[in-house]
Amino acid sequence: MRRPIIAGNWKMYKTPEEAVSFVREIRDALDAIEGADAVVCPPAIAIPGVAEALAGSRVGIGAQNMHAEEQGAYTGELAPNMLTPFCQYVILGHSERRAYYCETDEAVNRKAKAALAHGLTPIICVGESLEQNEAGETQSFVSGQVRAALEGMSAEEVVRCIIAYEPIWAIGTGKAASAEEAGRIIGEAVRGTIADLYGEETAGAVRIQYGGSTNPENIGAYMAQPDIDGALVGGASLKPSFVEMVRIAAGA
Repeated sequence: MRRPIIAGNWKMYKTPEEAVSFVREIRDALDAIEGADAVVCPPAIAIPGVAEALAGSRVGIGAQNMHAEEQGAYTGELAPNMLTPFCQYVILGHSERRAYYCETDEAVNRKAKAALAHGLTPIICVGESLEQNEAGETQSFVSGQVRAALEGMSAEEVVRCIIAYEPIWAIGTGKAASAEEAGRIIGEAVRGTIADLYGEETAGAVRIQYGGSTNPENIGAYMAQPDIDGALVGGASLKPSFVEMVRIAAGA
């Protein structure tokens, strides 16, 4: 059975001081939840302080991005080995990174392989635009992103990845895909593609999240879908009610 995982992507919110104060506020409540993994992904500058504040707890820490190289003249970037003292997870290929910073499928693949090589769990984001959705291209587009992200990986490496299906039109808009539609796309375009590439056993072991305007009111419906194993949460992860989302996931 796949263990639920709820990860909070804080994006460019919370100063280092605010981040530490917030995780101190929610730490004990999250740590008491045994049936799901909880992960917080603060801005890079806040990661060391958050890691210290969460030391000894079960709450995981993730970065929001990472470079594929271990070192080099890459101004403003962070290497995998710079994250490993603090993080267990890293979000890769988020639609905002793809749109604003021109990240390609190939770049996401390189980053995912680098994360795995350094013992980090990549949370690989895939998802279609509103135009693609309305044109009936969701299945082929998302499947293509999954194939590209996993290119050259072994089955053992794929099982160590987490895939987050986030329809771009649902991120930060208040518009969420219905639980049934999200479950269908995840089952067919994400898990189905992994099954085509690596077999049913591998596909059945990979944890897949839904992301896009999730909150305590709708997370239960998503978790009721058999192919959805959690959520990559945006705005709702910046509030104490994030704890309730993890609690609901644990009981699903």
